[in-house]
Amino acid sequence: MKRIKLNRLIVLGIMLLTLVSCNYLDIVPENVRTVDDMFVDRYAAEQSLAGCYWALPRTGENWNTNPGLFGSMETIINRELRTDAGMRLALGENNATSPVMNYWNDKGDGTRSVYAGIRDCNTFLDNVESVKDLPRVQKDRMIAEAKLLKAYMHFQLIYFYGPVCPMRTSPPVDESTAGIRVYREKIDDCFQYVLDLIDEVIESNALPSTITGRMTELGRFTQAAAWFIKAKVLVYRASPLFNGNTDYSDFRDHNGEPFFNQTYNPDYWMEAAEACRQAVAYCEQTGYHRLYGTTDFVPTKPLSPEYLLIQTLRSSVSEAHTQETVWGAGHGLNRGFQNDCIPRFETYTTNPPTVGRRSVPLQTVELFYSSNGVPIEEDRDWLNGTDEKYANRYTPRMSDDAHKGQVQLGEQSASMNFDREPRFYSSLGFDRGKWYGNHYNNTPDNEEECLFPKARSGETASAASGVGQYNATGYWPKKLISLSSYYRDQNTFYTSATLWPEMRYADLLLLTAEALNETAAGESSPPPAEIYQYIDAVRKRAGLEGVVDSWNKYTDNPGKPATKSGMRSIIQRERKIELALEGQYHWDCRRWKTAPAELNRLIQGWTTTESDVNAYYQPFTVYTQSFSLRDYFMPIPESDIINNPQLIQNPGW
Repeated sequence: MKRIKLNRLIVLGIMLLTLVSCNYLDIVPENVRTVDDMFVDRYAAEQSLAGCYWALPRTGENWNTNPGLFGSMETIINRELRTDAGMRLALGENNATSPVMNYWNDKGDGTRSVYAGIRDCNTFLDNVESVKDLPRVQKDRMIAEAKLLKAYMHFQLIYFYGPVCPMRTSPPVDESTAGIRVYREKIDDCFQYVLDLIDEVIESNALPSTITGRMTELGRFTQAAAWFIKAKVLVYRASPLFNGNTDYSDFRDHNGEPFFNQTYNPDYWMEAAEACRQAVAYCEQTGYHRLYGTTDFVPTKPLSPEYLLIQTLRSSVSEAHTQETVWGAGHGLNRGFQNDCIPRFETYTTNPPTVGRRSVPLQTVELFYSSNGVPIEEDRDWLNGTDEKYANRYTPRMSDDAHKGQVQLGEQSASMNFDREPRFYSSLGFDRGKWYGNHYNNTPDNEEECLFPKARSGETASAASGVGQYNATGYWPKKLISLSSYYRDQNTFYTSATLWPEMRYADLLLLTAEALNETAAGESSPPPAEIYQYIDAVRKRAGLEGVVDSWNKYTDNPGKPATKSGMRSIIQRERKIELALEGQYHWDCRRWKTAPAELNRLIQGWTTTESDVNAYYQPFTVYTQSFSLRDYFMPIPESDIINNPQLIQNPGW
């Protein structure tokens, strides 16, 4: 009885902490000694399920726990901190002996084994029926959550490592696959196991459709999340990395058969397209999940239409829980994360309140469209104008009345920081670029009163005291800073922590457009007409015209959206922009197999050590990036290969 009462007190304390943080996934499981203790009553069972959530890879916590944040150099950090795991991964310094980022087992960088989390799910599923005081409805919901967690963790292992060893039941081992004789299975079989689990969850109808207004449950899975995950799994299965990948013809299992199917299966795209349609339809059916719009954002003071749109786009990612978040991971935009993303706006007097070290390279910056909604390298106005805007995009330009909402009036910034689409200004902060909010003395009545970073050498947003406390490129990831976070004074930064937007409705719409486009017969065939409604919905929310009108009006290639290959390029570019800085590109460029063409490059920023404006706006190479076949997947730790010789290492490791 004393033990039960103690457990209840611990759980009560955790629940109270949860009420404060509004984050179900922040619950750290109690170190319970026996399985019997873990399922002694409903309170202990709830804690055990929270432990399963806690085991998810911490994708939004920092750059050392999510391969996607730095792994493809969509964002970077300065060279003084290049020894951090995230940058070492990006620079090709991963290895099988001591992986710099390791989710296979618990030996390495401190990240928790995903297999350990799957084991926890199995333990929960094996024992939850024994909890006598747990109502049937609640028990069924928790069972569905554990199954979906198990499916999602297997899926994460697949895109981390490729073929995996599905843990269908609890093995006699504490952490990973080490020490037990298991085989890696063919990639199609791995995907099918994940899909079977998800289908069980969807068919049970045991999950709530959405979670709204119940702050203590934010971060728990819903039926909408189950549909989203199914759609995403099927899109990945259909993508070139996993579907008919002949580059891996020599990568064979214990029976001598290829791990990857060697014949492209177009039916996979048909299945993916249908699953995406169903996921969108389910989200619409909930009456809740949709794109976050200007009517949802509530400013503290009236804003111009331009600024209202920019803050809306920013809030769709960084606010606590909007209609757009189908599922948000609890290991999210915490203080340390946002501290690394925001510049200093004024001189501090004691210690630097923020460090602003997370940097966006020019290669990411240039992806955003022009104000006409097309790539700057395709925009006729940028290519053919008398001012040769594209050729001179790095040249400093003085801001005027027409552009004072983008760049501080009377100040100079690079030409390419002018006349860009709204997502450019909602996503990026830059030298002399207007920055709405986040400051104790900045609730402006108009755009002219907004703050702006001064980033040239010796200015407030440049290097602070301490090693590596500066931005390496001159661009900050503004979209990852909550508008509710602010400087309380010049020495103190207050952070409003939010969920990490693991699954956004905009992402689902673009996955749907991609899957439908790939069902077209040939590369020059017209795509299905319905794809435009999905991609154009995302563009319309961003204040842009549809793709057909935009390419027809503003480029010399008006027929690009009329073919499968042309639309593939447009959809991929749209994903790179809409989901920029969120870590999705790392996985997208791999599953598309575009990584070799895109990731062998110079990673550049402005010459931030210079104070003169002309010297500052000169491209400077921060890193040289390389990519090879081995980089598609992480290495299995060598210790596991030794303990279980039946495991076959990934190619190149």
